[in-house]
Amino acid sequence: MTNYADIDFSPLLTLSDDEVVTHSPSRDVRLPSGKVIALVTLDNGRDHNRPNTLGPRTLTELGSRLDELKARAAAGEIHAVAITGKQYILAAGADLSDISLVGSTDNARKIAQLGHHVLGKLGDLGVPSFAFVNGLALGGGLEIALNSTYRTVDASAAAIALPEVFLGIIPGWGGAYLLPNLIGIENALEVVISNPLKQNRMLKPQQALDYGIVDAQFPAANYLEDSLRWADGVLSGRIKVERKNEPGKIERLTKWPIAIKMARGMLESKIGTVPRSPYVALDLLDKAKSGTKAEGFAREDEALADLVSGDQFAASMYAFDLVQKRAKRPVGAPDKALARKVTKVGIIGAGLMASQFALLFVRKLQVPVLITDLDQARVDKGVAHIHDEIGKLEAKGRLDADSANKLRSLVTGTTDKSLYADCDFVIEAVFEEVGVKQAVFAEIEAIIADDAVLATNTSSLSVAEIGARLAHPERLVGFHFFNPVAVMPLIEIVKTSQTSDAALSTAFVVARGLGKNAVLTADAPGFVVNRLLAKVMGEAARAVYEGTPVADVEKAFGPLGLPMGPFQLIDLVGWKVAAHVQDTMVRAFPDRFYANENFHALAELTEVVEKDKGGRVTGFTKAAEKALKGHVGAHPASAETILRRVQDGLAQEIRIMLDEGVVPEVEDIDLCLILGAGWPFIDGGASPYLDREGASERTFGDTFHHPPIRGIGG
Repeated sequence: MTNYADIDFSPLLTLSDDEVVTHSPSRDVRLPSGKVIALVTLDNGRDHNRPNTLGPRTLTELGSRLDELKARAAAGEIHAVAITGKQYILAAGADLSDISLVGSTDNARKIAQLGHHVLGKLGDLGVPSFAFVNGLALGGGLEIALNSTYRTVDASAAAIALPEVFLGIIPGWGGAYLLPNLIGIENALEVVISNPLKQNRMLKPQQALDYGIVDAQFPAANYLEDSLRWADGVLSGRIKVERKNEPGKIERLTKWPIAIKMARGMLESKIGTVPRSPYVALDLLDKAKSGTKAEGFAREDEALADLVSGDQFAASMYAFDLVQKRAKRPVGAPDKALARKVTKVGIIGAGLMASQFALLFVRKLQVPVLITDLDQARVDKGVAHIHDEIGKLEAKGRLDADSANKLRSLVTGTTDKSLYADCDFVIEAVFEEVGVKQAVFAEIEAIIADDAVLATNTSSLSVAEIGARLAHPERLVGFHFFNPVAVMPLIEIVKTSQTSDAALSTAFVVARGLGKNAVLTADAPGFVVNRLLAKVMGEAARAVYEGTPVADVEKAFGPLGLPMGPFQLIDLVGWKVAAHVQDTMVRAFPDRFYANENFHALAELTEVVEKDKGGRVTGFTKAAEKALKGHVGAHPASAETILRRVQDGLAQEIRIMLDEGVVPEVEDIDLCLILGAGWPFIDGGASPYLDREGASERTFGDTFHHPPIRGIGG
């Protein structure tokens, strides 16, 4: 087995000159029993907006501190060691900026080995170690706790998780071995694999306690005092820590391999076989059922080195940087000081989309929200739906009774359009047809203030055309949400040649207030996301009409690594919506987009496709087969042909969009695809993948990135 003490970690220190070091000062605390516990507090000297992270210099310093404490324990000066963090934060894991600069597979391996070397000391101090999880604990932060003997958690801690699989790697500092041996294989599969693949879901403190990740939970008010008192009870024997999943109680012979087999089947059904990290994590969890801790750590070393060196991690780090940095500072957004203060929101329409808007606006902005429709019955139905949704949030404990009642009182509905007079921001949620949108805006513009902002949620129509009949078209912006409105984090903000900076600034400030990420786009057909999804869906439709079975088409798209196949996506967004978007794109660019007139016949059906238990499309329904009869060719396309068509089509379209100035840079297109369509981090959105696969070179003789975003030696 690896002797970590013999490894030269100095090359890692040269990589981390810019590291924000998290220091590890220690102080002695005398407990009520008279025993002494050394309390280490991780602190990088910054506020909570810059979490503690664990880079090479941080780990080296922590390792030296733990060596000192081990010596003091041997001398009888201390009886235990505890580790906690600065206010609200234990640690947010490894410093990813350092990991992405490792430069070689050997250095990548050393990152894993250094973490094991240092955090492993928490289990080898000669006295018990306690982790006081006082706040955010992600990745390596949680692995600090897992390497400790005992763990408590602050009931107000923001999040606890092992999110590595979401980023294309694995828990590499003990998590993949220690966690299943602490809480059992089923729970470990949930934390290590399932949660990261569910939009990076995190655990609340109570969940961490229920799983058995921590041994005790205390309120925030006296968390440290309560944790120290509890530790004293453990040390003196007054408190016996019972764990339902102690190593001797975990069933390994039958339950473990069955859980692994079921998880593998779930992964293959849900995400295909392109993403590497979930399967590597699965193998590590499988092997953790037997063998020593040293063997488990050595497996993690090799797995992390391999993944960190690969293309998928390089693309994931590119995507992570977009979401963490670029998304928070939208390119092209005017000065927020120009924004109009929004004290009341108007929503034209009372259907399902309008109701989703109303619920989001009232929850996030806490201002009056007015909805209108053609008749009172529709209005009443819309308001009742919104009130019901607020009630559901209250029932789940996400709102208290007073907050729920306040939100209900802020939502009103009417057929009297004159009540829009004092609205500062009015958004339409009406039928996707230019004439309809023009008519409702013309009616509302005559009522609202001269500087009130109008917003259209159109998914593909020209915003300028929608505003063509306005007296003040400069007040109109595109404000395109994605479904489901409450969940999807992107809003495409569309600027016409006439849109004022004040209206644009207001839109960006409102988007931020709604908790959304906004990307500025030009007024071009389909904007960003729908334009590129139309390319994907069009190529899928083309293959079917040539005679390729639906299931074969879905499989051909597998190497893209998308969250769902093209026909599964069409079924989600709705066949009528998809047919409309395809028509829009073909009208605009008939030489580059595919639509078939029979698409609308399918859109009229109640059910178009059949799916397996995992939601994957397996074929058309009998009704759809009947509608297609006589319209399908006899020349099926091969999987290679379909994949190349979609790769080259995407590369060509993205290049054209950049040349046309639809967005400032390719990063904005990738950001839109990640946030608005769920495209995977392991692709980096689209452009790094298209560069890597040669589609960029094939279509325009260059790459989107210079150099292309690849793994070490790629």
